[in-house]
Amino acid sequence: MEKAKISAYQLFVLIVLFEVGSTLLIPLALDAKQDAWLTILLGMVGGFFLFLVNFRLFHYYPDILPTEYMQKIVGKSFGKFLAFLYILYFMYMAAKVVRDFGEMLITSTYPQTPLFIIIALFLVVIIYTIRKGIEVVARTGELLFLILLLLGISGTILIAISGIVDLKNLLPVLEEGIMPVLKTTFTQTLYIPFGEAVVFSMILPYLNQSKKGKRIGVYALGFSGLALTLVVAINISVLGVNLTARSQFPLLSTIQTIQIDEFLERLDVYFMLTLILGGFFKISLYFYVAVAGIANLFNFKEPSRLVYPMGIVILILSITIASNYAEHISEGTRFISLRIFLPFQVIIPVSLLIIAFFKHRKKRGK
Repeated sequence: MEKAKISAYQLFVLIVLFEVGSTLLIPLALDAKQDAWLTILLGMVGGFFLFLVNFRLFHYYPDILPTEYMQKIVGKSFGKFLAFLYILYFMYMAAKVVRDFGEMLITSTYPQTPLFIIIALFLVVIIYTIRKGIEVVARTGELLFLILLLLGISGTILIAISGIVDLKNLLPVLEEGIMPVLKTTFTQTLYIPFGEAVVFSMILPYLNQSKKGKRIGVYALGFSGLALTLVVAINISVLGVNLTARSQFPLLSTIQTIQIDEFLERLDVYFMLTLILGGFFKISLYFYVAVAGIANLFNFKEPSRLVYPMGIVILILSITIASNYAEHISEGTRFISLRIFLPFQVIIPVSLLIIAFFKHRKKRGK
């Protein structure tokens, strides 16, 4: 492990920035139509459970990374194999989120710029930050979190006073019953974004006040869930269900409708700053835990040397991951939910916890 420590507040900030991250970018949970906001709340409750599972594993093995305690739980050989799969998962998710932001920047701002150039420039900044370590990432998060919070509050106020919100678009609640809401929860919002907090199983060992980790994690997930619920409810109330579902970037479409006294309009900068800040931290954390995992698994004494080659791998993977943006979104929200998210975010952590519980119970009995 890197010889570094982060505070409880820094952990809170990192979780919020990570959870909000690219989630604001995509049309989330719209299979539930006007009840999309409800599926986010249910996904948040499921996210609490998954975080507590990972925290309990951290409680059993507080001083080592998951790539190491997996070997103690299921055996050295299978544990190393499992740890390597998680490293691949973190790298894939880093590449996926990088592609999200590359596509967003091309569509909204730089239509003539090659995707490769935008992604490469974005990764250069992230590589520089990752080389400095988790403490620098956390301190940067403390500073930029306040900016993101001010953007969110002021943007919400502008939308409210512009008179474009129509709460009737959120009605009727549960028009088609509870089943579409539950289906969307267990196929989408449980995994994106709340199940993605599995990444913090690699961050918790750096926490300098481990006893506060559980409470801070739940608070951060709750704050993120309520913020995302508000954003989705605003998008639907402003655009309506159909337009929100057809929009590539619903939040951008919502912000573009703001017009106050024919003077204050075209506030796309709100969207751009919010998304770039959130995306920077989401990619950085996925990137960092992948580097930390490889360094721990293969006993690299200088993890910073891994940053450049892994950056190149993530760059290439992000370009080849899908042929176009529509395919990329479809793959991300439908195809990989049950094939990748379910095992890595739910099945494996729960299974590890069950085995660890019985091992510790047997040890205490002796």
